[in-house]
Amino acid sequence: MQNTAPHKRANLRDVAAAAEVSVATVSRVLNAPGSVARDTRLRVEDAMARLHWTPSAAARAINSGRSRFVGALVPTLDHDIFARLLAELESRLAEHRLSLVVATTRRRSADEARKAQGLLDIGAEGLLVSGAVRAPEFHALIERTRLPAVATSWYDPGYALPTVGYDNRAAALMALRHLTDLGHRRIAVLHGPLATNDRTALRVTALEESDHDLVFHATGMTIADGRAATRAALAAPVRPTALLCLSDVQATGALQECLHAGIRVPEALSVIGTDDLPGSAHLYPALTTVHLPVGRMGRVAADAIAGWVEAQRRPEAQLLDIALMARDSTAAPPSEA
Repeated sequence: MQNTAPHKRANLRDVAAAAEVSVATVSRVLNAPGSVARDTRLRVEDAMARLHWTPSAAARAINSGRSRFVGALVPTLDHDIFARLLAELESRLAEHRLSLVVATTRRRSADEARKAQGLLDIGAEGLLVSGAVRAPEFHALIERTRLPAVATSWYDPGYALPTVGYDNRAAALMALRHLTDLGHRRIAVLHGPLATNDRTALRVTALEESDHDLVFHATGMTIADGRAATRAALAAPVRPTALLCLSDVQATGALQECLHAGIRVPEALSVIGTDDLPGSAHLYPALTTVHLPVGRMGRVAADAIAGWVEAQRRPEAQLLDIALMARDSTAAPPSEA
């Protein structure tokens, strides 16, 4: 009868015995191969291959006192911005021999504090968070543990954590200035929820404090929400000549609603977004928008947290440049306006 009992998985001691070296030598081959003589290293590597042995991350963490992973807390995975940010973070952290573990907060500061504690409990050596608003429990956790933590998606050199991001107020004003330079005066602003998104709140505040008489339409963050808000803006007694959307997703909805309603963009109505999502240049018409350097932000944030984790270098706040991407969806207002 065939023996179906599972084979016992090889361990570090089995590798050492097969290679006829000490356990300490096997450990040096794993962690500092340059310190081991070539013949000895090759003998250990051959034993690993013959025994089909790979090092356990948990065991290595116990032996080294290092988990070598960083936690990232983001509001959601449904938005392309966070997907791009995480992709760049993970890629750049890998260059520092660090891994990334992600948790979502559902835009709730209490969830963020609780999940930060959970990441710390499983060995996170640092944290990356998004935006400015934190629960007191989060700050208390960072203060108590002295855990390296960096905030992304905004810039404030006076904030409790080092920040890596862009000036959200400047991004909104850049979009507004583009429209007013074209001659628009009747401008409707489409924006997402303010209570749960401090970056949007900064953009709206900057626009409210400008010298222009703007009409604001709060909506959700989907294409359907953008369409609904566009219908509301166009149904107003005084019809706008331009829509300033504080996300490219909402602007995509605006373009779709205009197409459905037979409104020509930009001849009858200009539309501008904020984000510069990968697909925005390929919409019809191509969307004018403010480029937010999300990919670069991920790489810079990864370098910042890695330097803090590996070399105890607390990073300085870093401001990343934004840029206007003038495309086909904006033009001067119609002459009758």
